[in-house]
This record gives sequence, C-alpha cells and structure tokens, in this order.
Amino acid sequence: MINPAREHEWASWMRSAIAGDSRAYHKLLTAITPHLRVMARRRCDQFGAPTSEAEDVVQEVLLAIHLKRGTWDPARPLAPWISVLVRNKLINSLRRRGRQIIIPLEDVEATLASEERLSASDRMDVEQILAKLRDPQRTIVQAISIEGTSVRETANRLNMTEVAVRVSLHRALKALAALYSERAI
Repeated sequence: MINPAREHEWASWMRSAIAGDSRAYHKLLTAITPHLRVMARRRCDQFGAPTSEAEDVVQEVLLAIHLKRGTWDPARPLAPWISVLVRNKLINSLRRRGRQIIIPLEDVEATLASEERLSASDRMDVEQILAKLRDPQRTIVQAISIEGTSVRETANRLNMTEVAVRVSLHRALKALAALYSERAI
C-alpha cells in the first residue's frame, strides 16, 4: 500500500511530466523504481516466477511508463495504474518463458567450469560464441563458465554487485540459448 502523501507526490510529478517537465519525470522515475522492484519481486513470488525475472519486469515497466504515460488518467491514483503495468509485464514475461524449467544458478555454478581441457576447435567455437556477447556479459560468462571463477570473485574483479553479476550471467546465458536455438533451426 502506498502512502497517500507519496501517491499525491508521484501523481503530481506524473502530471508535470506529461506536461513536459523533464525534471519532474526524472524525480518520478527515480522515486518509483525501488517500489517497482519490491512489487516485481512480490509478484514473481506470487506467480512462482524466479526472482531473477523481477529486474527484467522493472525495466519493461519503466519503458511502458515512458511509452504509455499519456494513457494515465490524471484524475485517478497513479499507484494502481503502475501496479497493473507490473502485473501485465510479469504475465507477458511468464508467457514468453512458457514451460521452461528454471534451475537456480546456485544449484549449478559449481559445475559450470569444467576441469577438462578444450580442444583447439572447441576453444574456437567458444570464442566465436562469446564474441556474440557484449561486455560485461562476455567477461562474466568467460570468468564463471569457462575459468571457474566464483560469482563473488567476478563481482569484485568487475566492481559489480553479486546480484548484478548473477542477473548479467542469466541474461547472457538466455541470449546464448536464443542464438543457439536459432542456429539449430
């Protein structure tokens, strides 16, 4: 539940943003982003989605707010409108995901790095696949999946949080899976 004073402030900033006030828009987005994260995590738990999905939902909601802010009725409260966006974006995410099986990274990170030596052709294949990723995703996949570095060590090396490294690794592996499935077709 949103504090009525906060709701009033957010709605005021949204009205100003719609009228073209970029400072008010920045204030609004900065203020609601932590709230969106909490809502997205709560909805992920509610719908049985992995919490790693929450940050993607937050980004999609922020984009939807930007694109659809003109559809918000200024005579109505802002928080319920935002809540509907969060719910809808999570449902869209779940639909895209389909019936995939999600295995938490913690369950497999110890087995990601293989002690076996790669052949020269395998190394070339790995390098070609990794070249399709941008940094820091490429570096994170290289460090964790190939070199066997822990998430914590990788986060320290890249001056990132462990959560950011895990999210980036998840997204990179998802992108690689999509690339691989396109090639297989």
